[in-house]
Amino acid sequence: MRLTKYSHSCVRFEGDGVLVIDPGGFSERAALDGVDAVLITHEHADHLDLDALTEALAGRPAVRIFTPAEVLPKLGDLGSVTTAVGAGDDFTAAGFGVRAYGGRHAVIHPDVPSVANLGYLVDGSVYHPGDSFDVPAGATVDTLFVPVSAPWLKAADSIDFVRAVKPRRAFALHDALLNDNGYGLVDGLMTRLSGAGYRRLHAGESVPS
Repeated sequence: MRLTKYSHSCVRFEGDGVLVIDPGGFSERAALDGVDAVLITHEHADHLDLDALTEALAGRPAVRIFTPAEVLPKLGDLGSVTTAVGAGDDFTAAGFGVRAYGGRHAVIHPDVPSVANLGYLVDGSVYHPGDSFDVPAGATVDTLFVPVSAPWLKAADSIDFVRAVKPRRAFALHDALLNDNGYGLVDGLMTRLSGAGYRRLHAGESVPS
């Protein structure tokens, strides 16, 4: 399996098929080239670009989408190729085994409405939490994608999340809101304190599983 990180929160998995998580408005549309299945963690536009999905799926009628039930009304005509999933569900997408965790987006502010959010564990080893710090209970995670910049987190949250999950390695997620100064600060803290092999992948950079 090969992993490719695209901008912000988009991750592409390539094995016997191609699986993409959270192709949003901050991500490159190339992430969807040849896609077989898409996982959407939640409805926010930086994780769900409906125009990009519609364009990518126009020539690939066999593509399937998996997302929380609350997201279905946001998908329009793509609802016909979408399966609603919930926390604890196990399913197969593009040949990859997937288990869903969590349930709700991290709190931005009490005055901001809560939305559904699922984290996805792929092939029992790679965890993408979406916009949450939900720990995948009972899972042994080898590779963790950890959110590092958002209105709903501080650096201590990201550090403690990695420590709680205990992966072999952790890669930055949800990072398009940072500038070079922010990258330097966050990368330094995560490298020193997270307790895992941490690094930030550049857009389009791939690593083996």
